[in-house]
Amino acid sequence: MMTPRRIQPNPCSAQRGVALIFALITLVALLLATLALVRSVDSNALLIGNLGFKQDATAAADQGAQQAIAWLTANKYALNADVIASGYYASTQEYEADGETAKPPLDATGGQLSGKPTRQMIDWDGDGCRTLPQDSFSECRLKPFVGAAIDGNQISYVVLRQCSKAGDYQLDASIHCAKYLGASGGGAENRGSRDYSNNGPDGAAAASPYFRILVRVSGARDTVSFTETLMHF
Repeated sequence: MMTPRRIQPNPCSAQRGVALIFALITLVALLLATLALVRSVDSNALLIGNLGFKQDATAAADQGAQQAIAWLTANKYALNADVIASGYYASTQEYEADGETAKPPLDATGGQLSGKPTRQMIDWDGDGCRTLPQDSFSECRLKPFVGAAIDGNQISYVVLRQCSKAGDYQLDASIHCAKYLGASGGGAENRGSRDYSNNGPDGAAAASPYFRILVRVSGARDTVSFTETLMHF
């Protein structure tokens, strides 16, 4: 009677099975690395694109400031009263009509004073600031001038004369304005400073009040850019 012979397993066959497992793990790792690389490239491209749109909107804001300056220049002798249709206000809007009683501060962008519910807002979108919580501000009545779109960028601006209230500051001594002193009079130490009286340092008439130009540009991909310019005549 013959004794059955035991067949030993081939070590090479077992090793080939283990190699397959390691090969699959390596392929999965390479796949994950590839996906991460592709996602990183897409994110970088999106970020670069957004920065480009932001820069384009900021550049367009300069044209908005130029439009506001052109309007001020064309109406420089009739700036004692508000012209709401043109986005112009003859005061800083920081005081009541009497020019003495302080009002809530103006939040030009809607995000500068977000921690203060008693603040004034500019109705940039023309919707009464409905996109913001109604208890996050006290007023939303300042209306900007909405100009023509430039290369897909919508330009809006508000101009605020830096005076305590509307009226002719040269005739009404109760109106206090921030004015540029200029290079003449008062010495070099006063050059470029602000004067809230109605006259220059030597008693002569000072330059015109400062005008604060706030420009908002809405561009592609919900890009929003704000700029602020101070000018005087």
